[in-house]
Amino acid sequence: MTSSEIDKRVKIGREYEQLAAKFYKDNNFTILESNWQDSHREIDLIVQKDNLVIFVEVKSASSKKYGHPVERVDKRKQDNLIKAAQKYLQEKEIKNIDLRFDVVTFLDGQLEHFPNAFGVE
Repeated sequence: MTSSEIDKRVKIGREYEQLAAKFYKDNNFTILESNWQDSHREIDLIVQKDNLVIFVEVKSASSKKYGHPVERVDKRKQDNLIKAAQKYLQEKEIKNIDLRFDVVTFLDGQLEHFPNAFGVE
């Protein structure tokens, strides 16, 4: 993959992350963070409403040729998101909250929301 192809994919990914953020804002959530990073781990969005903090992974695809985008949030990705979320909560000294992991996908540009897509075991 060339650097211009990578740049294009990153740009498209950021646009979908902005659309996901708009979805949460439209549903009365506050955006706490976008693209929060902990070493090699990244959380696309962190949003909050009242006592609920949601860690959001955004995935997109132009077709189901390689499966639905939600399927790309595999166990390894989930574990990385959970570890990053734990680090975020520790760093920000956030306690006594409810938390959830959501996946927002865009398949051929259509938003799909998967609330509570996975949990901490």
